Amino acid sequence: MARRPSLLRDYAEALVLAVLLATFVRTFLLQAYRIPSSSMAEGLQVGDHILINKTIYRDHLGDPDPPWFTHLLPVRDVRRGDVVIFRFPRDPRREFVKRCVGLPGDRIEIVDKTLHVNEAPVDDFRYTLRGDERTFSNSHFLEERYRYRDNFGPYVVPPAHYFCLGDNRDLSNDSRFWGPVPASHVVGRAWLIYWSTDDRETRPINAITAGTWDTMPIDTEPTTRRDGVSRLRATRWSRMLTVVR
Repeated sequence: MARRPSLLRDYAEALVLAVLLATFVRTFLLQAYRIPSSSMAEGLQVGDHILINKTIYRDHLGDPDPPWFTHLLPVRDVRRGDVVIFRFPRDPRREFVKRCVGLPGDRIEIVDKTLHVNEAPVDDFRYTLRGDERTFSNSHFLEERYRYRDNFGPYVVPPAHYFCLGDNRDLSNDSRFWGPVPASHVVGRAWLIYWSTDDRETRPINAITAGTWDTMPIDTEPTTRRDGVSRLRATRWSRMLTVVR
């Protein structure tokens, strides 16, 4: 008479299957990401937890997808206006989230805070935030961190690269300061805010008056992280299950 598998073995098999499934989903389909700074405000705020669609740009990894995969999960090129997650070109161990505003071959120019793509002004005021009333000139007597914020270019995006900016234009460290994003560094597209909580006490900092641009945007300063109960109370319910635009 055959022996029935033990309860412990059943649980072990279920656990292994769950781990394999979670690993597959995270590697090939979706990835969770927490917004660490206000460089994409107001659309994405500190404490937003989002899901990244990792399949939509898989063609940029260099390996062609099998036909069954593209029929099941269609892929496409990066488009202007996409909110993308990518490995930071100066330190690929870190991931940034910004909005793609320029494709390969595009001519990018910023004139007095107004973005121009291929010599046409972009109507981006629906999703951008410009909180500093000052406009720095393009004078060469100013340091780059000042004049490139409000006046930049003209600059032609090189092949297989994208020009990405933060929606919080006056407080974002982006392609204006460290160059375009290689296509091979793109991880995926921001898709859904699945949870949002003001889980850290933060204090806003003006990046210009702070006097430096580090490798990360200088726009929030973490202090004490909230405990579990406080984080639940700080949940921003109205932002949950919101599609990233």
